[in-house]
Amino acid sequence: MYMKIKDLPDSSKPRERFLKFGKENLSDAELFAIILRTGTINENVVEMSNRLIKEYSLEKLFDCSLKELQEIKGIGPSKAMQILAISELGKRYNNSKNPVKKISCAKDVFEYFYEKLKDEKQENFYILILNNANNIVKEELISKGIVDAAILHPREVFKPAIKNSASKIILIHNHPSGNPKPSSEDIEVTKRLIEVGNLMDIKVLDHVIIGCPCGQEKNSNGKSDFRKGFWSWVEDKDK
Repeated sequence: MYMKIKDLPDSSKPRERFLKFGKENLSDAELFAIILRTGTINENVVEMSNRLIKEYSLEKLFDCSLKELQEIKGIGPSKAMQILAISELGKRYNNSKNPVKKISCAKDVFEYFYEKLKDEKQENFYILILNNANNIVKEELISKGIVDAAILHPREVFKPAIKNSASKIILIHNHPSGNPKPSSEDIEVTKRLIEVGNLMDIKVLDHVIIGCPCGQEKNSNGKSDFRKGFWSWVEDKDK
């Protein structure tokens, strides 16, 4: 039987339980209910939160796009934005706890971008602008969509570096599939941008493809290796 939140006993109300027992003693559904605040005409917010987590899980909900969330029963534009706002804050918090200030290897680039890109459903192409000491000056999103040499114009890639008087950049993009293995197009883009960078006296230090640090793939000996989650032009070239 449907009951409004105000008609529930205090022992079942998420806010009251939060004040009495603390956040660590609330279930995921109760914490989610506090964020969503309201339910629907046929379902209070606690019932809705339990249903959403049971059917989709928090991880899948946070992975959804704004449009995908609004296709779920009970979630309109406002609730969809609330869910994605919490997801984004979580990513930013994780990045702030483990800040990367100086880039010394491809793994540093992976750690800097993984939280930002892990849930993206399409490819995002970034450049990381560095100073002479390899400290991060700025990150710049260049394009969203498939990385294509015919579309990705060098002018757009190097424009932010020129504007910031930078002499070094790193190319970064993600593979939504989770497999960071480069395509022939990725290799072509890398070679082309390195050549243009040399002509402009802006060194392209590396191109790092961000994947997922999970799963296994076969190495040259036919054995399974734990995938490290990224591919590096420099590391691959040095093998």
